[in-house]
Amino acid sequence: MTVRLSEGAIEVRMNKAANIRKIDGGNGLSRFRVMMSDGLHTMSSFMLSTQLNPMAEQNQLATNCVCMLKRSVANVLKDGRRVVVILDMEVIKSADQMAGKIGDPTPYVEGQSKPQQSTAPAPTVRPLQPQNGSDGSMNRPAQSFGKRPMAAPSTPGGSSKVVPIASLNPYQSKWTVRARVTNKNSIRTWSNSRGDGKLFSMELVDESGEIRATGFNHEVDKFYSLIEQGKVYYISKGTLKIANKQFSSLKNDYEMTLNGETSIIPCEDSHDVPKVQCDFVSIADLESREKDTIVDVIAVCKNTEDMTRIMTKNSREVSKRNIQLMDMSGRVIQLTMWGNDVRNGSDQPPALKGNKMKAVHNRATEYDKEGHAIDGQSMTELRGPGGGGGNTNWKTLVEVKNEHLGHGDKADYFSCIATIVYIRKENCLYQACPSKDCNKKVVDQQNGMYRCEKCDKEFPDFKYRLMLSANIADFGDNQWVTCFQDSAETLLGQNSGYLGQLKDSNEAAFDEVFLHANFNTFVFRNRVKMETYNDESRIKVTVVDAKPVDHREYSKRLIINIRKLAAQ
Repeated sequence: MTVRLSEGAIEVRMNKAANIRKIDGGNGLSRFRVMMSDGLHTMSSFMLSTQLNPMAEQNQLATNCVCMLKRSVANVLKDGRRVVVILDMEVIKSADQMAGKIGDPTPYVEGQSKPQQSTAPAPTVRPLQPQNGSDGSMNRPAQSFGKRPMAAPSTPGGSSKVVPIASLNPYQSKWTVRARVTNKNSIRTWSNSRGDGKLFSMELVDESGEIRATGFNHEVDKFYSLIEQGKVYYISKGTLKIANKQFSSLKNDYEMTLNGETSIIPCEDSHDVPKVQCDFVSIADLESREKDTIVDVIAVCKNTEDMTRIMTKNSREVSKRNIQLMDMSGRVIQLTMWGNDVRNGSDQPPALKGNKMKAVHNRATEYDKEGHAIDGQSMTELRGPGGGGGNTNWKTLVEVKNEHLGHGDKADYFSCIATIVYIRKENCLYQACPSKDCNKKVVDQQNGMYRCEKCDKEFPDFKYRLMLSANIADFGDNQWVTCFQDSAETLLGQNSGYLGQLKDSNEAAFDEVFLHANFNTFVFRNRVKMETYNDESRIKVTVVDAKPVDHREYSKRLIINIRKLAAQ
């Protein structure tokens, strides 16, 4: 079948991919720039919206493939250049099906005379207007809930068209978005040497993407009571800047700040704005994702632990709960929920949304409610705000050495089940700064005072801290590891303050603690890295976490591994 491109459509849109280039974002989110051709002209100022990234990453979009642009938006930058953001497109002929380049296209120069139309019929297309979504189907590869609009609506005054969130960038001066508030945080206050202040933030979503918006001080008083979670608003004249990923888990390189010129108007016709936007990833696929990657997960709750309350470093009490989740891949993941999320729950599969699993949303979706007793395979421990996590990479100590873990540029992490063979008690305790957030070793001033160089202060007392060197072993090998405060207290079964008192008053009882610690078995999560000291390189293994063995879960993992081996 002969493919005929929409000749002359270069001034409005193009439908043949000529070249694709990946642009790495500063916040870990890549973008793709595409050169396209209509057979007469080429132009390179096309950008894929982030929800279309999988098309390029999975090689669906390749040089010389033929595409149909279903939805796009053109933005004019401050320097006059025009960038077209592709919101939805379909590959109608792959590169393998094409013999090569179609026509002899030349670079398009804006303002040149319009080429004559070919005598053969071509699809009718409308010109793109700056900052305006084009008509067309709204199908996208990313999953979202709610209906999608078929055309970009006007603002209440009718003075300008609504632009998609995905097209927003700091180079735009005039824009309006129509978005739903999917999350609205409580007002937070601060006080420092520069004065007092307050802020609130909210998460906005439309059919193209999502963005975080923050208001400070006067904007808090002006907008906080107006905005309701779940409602849709027209928002314009905010300040756009590079997103701070420390505070935002959304899939957007930019974030919005409300200012004195910002306008927020309720939208009554909101049925076509999605309620949430998710791009779900299988739990099994998380194993291949890098740390801090933004992912969405939907799963069924397999097990829950009781709620506990802990004190944070700033003496604030927060709620905490661990739950185990499993999806259709049969893999199990542990999530630690904090704060209000601990009390939120339903009988629907929970959807974990956001970078580092920083938010939990219980959303309704279709799934098999019959339920089955499935033994899932424990894989990954991911934590929400306030926690750190990583992939559970189970290894034996022999495998750690044979696979040369820790020899690369970055540290490797692995988990193992091992038994304590010996713990050195020499120099296992040190006198540390008594300040709450400081663990620096203090210097005895020999006058009843102890000096901390980090805090630049002297104190009448100190606190004991642990730093253990232990030898652990499994059935195949042994390994020297370093354990710091929390993991060291777990291995010894005593806190550092009590051990310090024993060492000073009852050395026999102190030695007995170390003897009783030997030959106990734990689940160790370790960090391994090659370190160089005095021109000598050696592998250092540090215990990140140590827990007693849950024999029920351990047995399940062994059974699954045995079944896999038997099936080979």
